[in-house]
Amino acid sequence: MSKLFSPFQIGPYTLSHRVVHAPTTRLRANADDSPSELMLEYYAQRASQGGLIITESTHVSYDSRGYLGAPGIYEDAHIPGWKKIADAVHAKGGRLFMQLGHDGRQSHVDLTGGPAPIAPSEVPFEGEALTHNGWVPVSMHRAIDIPEIQQVIEYYRKSAERALAAGLDGVELHSANGYLADTFLQDGTNKRTDAYGGTMEKRARFLLELVEALVSVWGADRVGVRLSPSGQWGSISDSNPEATFTYAAQQLNKFGLAYLHIIEPRVKGVETLDENQHPVASEFLRKVFTGPIISAGGFNGDGAEVILQKGDADLVAFGRFFASNPDLPYRLQHKLPLNDYDRSAFWGGTHIGYTDYPTYQDSAFSRAA
Repeated sequence: MSKLFSPFQIGPYTLSHRVVHAPTTRLRANADDSPSELMLEYYAQRASQGGLIITESTHVSYDSRGYLGAPGIYEDAHIPGWKKIADAVHAKGGRLFMQLGHDGRQSHVDLTGGPAPIAPSEVPFEGEALTHNGWVPVSMHRAIDIPEIQQVIEYYRKSAERALAAGLDGVELHSANGYLADTFLQDGTNKRTDAYGGTMEKRARFLLELVEALVSVWGADRVGVRLSPSGQWGSISDSNPEATFTYAAQQLNKFGLAYLHIIEPRVKGVETLDENQHPVASEFLRKVFTGPIISAGGFNGDGAEVILQKGDADLVAFGRFFASNPDLPYRLQHKLPLNDYDRSAFWGGTHIGYTDYPTYQDSAFSRAA
């Protein structure tokens, strides 16, 4: 029997299958960072009965942006657009969690409104941000001070309140891929000597305080956390990732979270580094984390079934294949061919390569059959 299509409980929600829509940045928001009608169509297409969708990373403040076209939840004006999306997903029997993120040092002054991007420490790197002038080298960041850290935590809490007001089902903290929370956790980017740096305990403090803020709004069983152990996106690194992420997972156990969402290091953003590498991060953290685990990064249907049967994950998140297959759960369940995805349309653009992918019933595959 397929475990991928067996029920599973996430917090208060019973899912009818374990195919999760991964949080994939697509950069189709309105100019004011509110969700667009195109986004509404995209999410509505991919909702399924008893399925879980995690939204693309959604900014918690104006100056947290690193990519023009990514949506926000930092103003009350953003709530109505997200409510439409939540209502559309619920109308098809699905569940919707919002990923809350701050891009940190992966930004540019044209996106922050003038101030330098923030990070735990000044550690220069080569990266790009997407501005009105296209992809440009990131601006040099500055080290955030402790009063500002408390303000950022408050941004997350207020954004969580807006997500609740918009009718979503939960929130996910984006602490992966070299964005702000991740740069605090790992010692390659956190060189602080105060209460938020140095030891693993101090480097994990920001992560845990963010979780506390989200839990204060939603309750722990409707909050998830995303981590990317040994990931390379954003030039992130740690001298002892096994120890760092073991400690982080142990501390997260204390909350009773909805899930831990783990990105496998065999992927770097949308790039697959080694398609033959088995999922090592989920396997390792399964020994530590006591709650549900979502595994992400380079999975197909067969690989998803393997990791579930092995017990290293409880659900599997799909990004690229969900991008090109609005009915992905149906196709995987019935072992039907998949639409190819168009990488050139991943980040920004129109409906092309976004909402124009056919379901199986409307595809040439179906007509050929």
